Amino acid sequence: METQLEKSKLEGKRCLRFGKYMSRVGKQIITIPGGTTVDLSKGLMTVKGPKGELTKEFKNNIEITIAGSEITLKPLDNSNFSYALWGTYASHIINMIAGVNTPYEKKLEVEGVGFRVALEGKTLVLNLGFSHQVKIEVPEDLEVQVEKNTITITGIDKERVGQFAAGIRSKKKPEPYKGKGIRYSGEHIRRKQGKKSA
Repeated sequence: METQLEKSKLEGKRCLRFGKYMSRVGKQIITIPGGTTVDLSKGLMTVKGPKGELTKEFKNNIEITIAGSEITLKPLDNSNFSYALWGTYASHIINMIAGVNTPYEKKLEVEGVGFRVALEGKTLVLNLGFSHQVKIEVPEDLEVQVEKNTITITGIDKERVGQFAAGIRSKKKPEPYKGKGIRYSGEHIRRKQGKKSA
């Protein structure tokens, strides 16, 4: 069994590798496209674009500089945590700028005999083989469309789109024998062979 010291060393190596990788992202100069504004006040960043507005709070471990149409980030100390945060914050800003210009999209496919999905106003209604319907309220900041048994989720916030899609999928994850359930579009389900009768 691993000792506590060995576990700490392993975590330190992982953090260092992650920090080095994320620092490469953090070093990038982020360009603000036309029609988009980015403001930072007391750690709160506001990004406005043709498709909407997003705000996010950033800790002061990272210095964020907005100069003209460019954004640069720099860690204020040499800790692995700050280096990891450096790239994470850069990714957040890149995603915010991209989202207010071109909304993010996730597609889910509902597969199974008798499985059905419908949109009733702002409520997603799923028949998934249970004794009851599964009803999910669609958040105000997201749009959902249903065509046959395909659910399309769009929104300017990448995290919100991903979280909502994951929440729907969790209601009936695809099983490995017949593939019944809710899957991401293009998701490969590794199938298992059922037991053969003697």
